[in-house]
Amino acid sequence: MKGKATSFDIAHYAGVSQSTVSRALRNSPLVNEETRRRVHEVAKQLNYKVDKNASNLRTQQSSTLALLLFEDPTSDESQINPFFLAMLGSITRACAKEGYDLLVSFQSSSSDWQADYEDSHRADGLILLGYGDYLDYQPKFKTLIDQHTKFVCWGASVDNRPDLTVSCDNYGGGKLAAEHLLATGRTDCAFIGDASEHSPEFFARYQGFKDAFLAKGVNLNERKMANAISTEESGYHATRSLLANNIRFNSLFAASDLIAIGAIRALKEAKIKVPDDVHVVGFDNIAVASFVNPPLTTVQQDTTLAGQMLVDNLLKLIRGEDVENTLLPPRLIIRGSSV
Repeated sequence: MKGKATSFDIAHYAGVSQSTVSRALRNSPLVNEETRRRVHEVAKQLNYKVDKNASNLRTQQSSTLALLLFEDPTSDESQINPFFLAMLGSITRACAKEGYDLLVSFQSSSSDWQADYEDSHRADGLILLGYGDYLDYQPKFKTLIDQHTKFVCWGASVDNRPDLTVSCDNYGGGKLAAEHLLATGRTDCAFIGDASEHSPEFFARYQGFKDAFLAKGVNLNERKMANAISTEESGYHATRSLLANNIRFNSLFAASDLIAIGAIRALKEAKIKVPDDVHVVGFDNIAVASFVNPPLTTVQQDTTLAGQMLVDNLLKLIRGEDVENTLLPPRLIIRGSSV
């Protein structure tokens, strides 16, 4: 064959119409599996490459998804929670697999991100990671819904639209942490995190933890709770405040790994040994959790599956398909901080 192969060439060799070739190359459900396979085989033999610009003009789509990462207070200049960095790789791979480009944008919580991408048509849909104070973001979620923007978010459920959310079973993860500490006999427990509607993921973790203790007839002491955002510094200062008030405990559940790592530092400074004196359990299983001293027991959120599901669900929304709420199961990873 002379020159560059076209979809008409594929249609000729595959024995189908050009419109069927176009549908088959988009993996349209309107084309049966045998025909799709034959079209893809011929396209491969002819070394056919899709002209994305031409295709985008026809479909009025950009073949691009936008990942919006939101400002988070961190101990370095990145201002990106390491948990989200782990998910970024999975999202990137899932987009490439589906033939989509990924536009990654760092957002300030005060910006009008809810309008920018809708107005400019830079992306066919949005993936939102992180949001700070959940109550502050509710009006922005509503704006996206009112504008009919295709979006999905990681974490707490968007009110009345559970299909827009991919999340871990935070309540179940809290129960796993509690059951582990109960099994080790450490029932005098402190909790560090924001157990309020401002941070519904942390709150769900606390509720699951609390209910597991109650099921065993053990009440948690509210004096042994301290607020903290998801940073090492916040976990460190929250733990120090408990110790400064002469509040003692033999186990500690932190709403995130970063909080737990800060808590361990505060305990060490106070000459309190982990795990001999206090067992510590975190949540997330970020990469550094296995390298701290002692290695951190934690509840794992599957970032690989989460990234894949965020992309899959968003593409379903873009195609007008039904999407269900996605709740991923947590897993307890036991390490040296609690044994």
